Amino acid sequence: MRKDIHPNYQEVLFHDTNADVFFLTRSTAKTKATREYEGKEYPYYPLDISSASHPFYTGEQRKTSTEGRVASFNKRFGAFGGRSKKAADAAE
Repeated sequence: MRKDIHPNYQEVLFHDTNADVFFLTRSTAKTKATREYEGKEYPYYPLDISSASHPFYTGEQRKTSTEGRVASFNKRFGAFGGRSKKAADAAE
């Protein structure tokens, strides 16, 4: 059997930054950051969302945009394409 083919399975400190909740569990996640937790140093892995902040688990409802993706794109970048209305009026 080959040696050293499995990833390092270690205790890792996960931090849900939205809910400011810490989870200490075992994982193969690789990270260079470390953080002290309960008097011991652990590899630190920040998360954007977890069961502590996800609406499915918390029961909170979040407002979602009813506007479509194309309308959102045009709202953000519509002025970049083609001539502006002032330039079109001046050309006529």
